[in-house]
Amino acid sequence: MPTAHRPISPADLSPPDFYQYMIGAIAPRPIAFASTVSAEGKVNLSPYSFFNVMSMNPPILVFSTTSRGRDNSEKDTLLNVREVPEVVINICDYALVEQLSLASAEYPKGVNEFSKAGLTEAASTQVRPPRVAECPVAFECVVEQIVPLGAAPGHGNLVVCRVVQAHIREDILLDGRPGVDPLKFEAVSRLGGDWYSRLTPENLFKVGRPNQRLGIGFDELPPHIRHSNVLTGNHLAKLANVERAALPTPAQIEEIKTEPMVAYLLNKHRADAAEQAQQLTLLARQWLDENRVAEAWRVLLLAPPSAT
Repeated sequence: MPTAHRPISPADLSPPDFYQYMIGAIAPRPIAFASTVSAEGKVNLSPYSFFNVMSMNPPILVFSTTSRGRDNSEKDTLLNVREVPEVVINICDYALVEQLSLASAEYPKGVNEFSKAGLTEAASTQVRPPRVAECPVAFECVVEQIVPLGAAPGHGNLVVCRVVQAHIREDILLDGRPGVDPLKFEAVSRLGGDWYSRLTPENLFKVGRPNQRLGIGFDELPPHIRHSNVLTGNHLAKLANVERAALPTPAQIEEIKTEPMVAYLLNKHRADAAEQAQQLTLLARQWLDENRVAEAWRVLLLAPPSAT
């Protein structure tokens, strides 16, 4: 049963208060560690978590700088990209997160955050701002557009960036095909307040993409499965993502009875159909957690509809 939701309207709160709900709920957010230069050649480096990739062709990254809430003044990054419409979007890993945080301090205009954060300037190949040598990933970009998102204190300015060159550390690349290996890249992201998150192997999981198959959907799950008090929405979605042609045949359902755990449960609870069905459904849930979807389907179709 879903828990109650509290209605929260931005019209009823101050912008900073509603902002806290947004940054706490819209998480984790990737971080653009943006290096820019002014027309005078002064370098600036600052992190922004209002950031993401928005297009494949052309390759477009977008980040937003917000004006200061106290006086509506603009940040040096925005001033710089207006003067020199180029930026390097560096991506940090966990080893650099404290230095990234240090660079977010509001040093006076003209102060080089590379020096303050103990980071190394590396010359870019296509744009004027330097990249962060220590970062495992850097995207050199030209700024295509700056879109104001308001005028009041705290308003954003969307910076649309076209990637013209990437630099990716060899040790985090996938073997034999394009891409970055998430098992080797400890990326960090922002939450609310002082909180960050860290990409680690034990926190990774895969979800089969529906565009690789046409699953039967929730609406075609047998009622005793769809309304189970044991299976969660995630479990049901795994079952619903199976193609019709891959559903178990009567022979396969019969065959699963010889599986040791299934045979044990069938025998142990043979005098209590309801408990037998409950235990088989619990076994199916365990197998779904282990991504043994085909076997889970077979077990669930053994369970009497009236008992789950």
